[in-house]
Amino acid sequence: MATKKLVGHVTPEERNEIQTLFERRNGLNELAKILSTDNAELYEKLVKDLGETSTKFQDWWDKMAEKYQWESSVGGHWEINFDSKEIFLVSE
Repeated sequence: MATKKLVGHVTPEERNEIQTLFERRNGLNELAKILSTDNAELYEKLVKDLGETSTKFQDWWDKMAEKYQWESSVGGHWEINFDSKEIFLVSE
């Protein structure tokens, strides 16, 4: 059973940055499910965009974890509550 522990907060600007990346990544993942490889040019653009967005997403978490010194755990990951701007450590 997963446990959630509050480990920090971010600013409204930081929240907006990760929320934009989160929504973009989810949208691209949904598009990837329905896009066929028949349109090679569009498919390659999607793969490239998804890769870049995923990298920016992970970079944001790495940068914030270093800035705020969030607690971490092996096999755990952080989640954000977009409304409260709270960061939680989720562990199994």
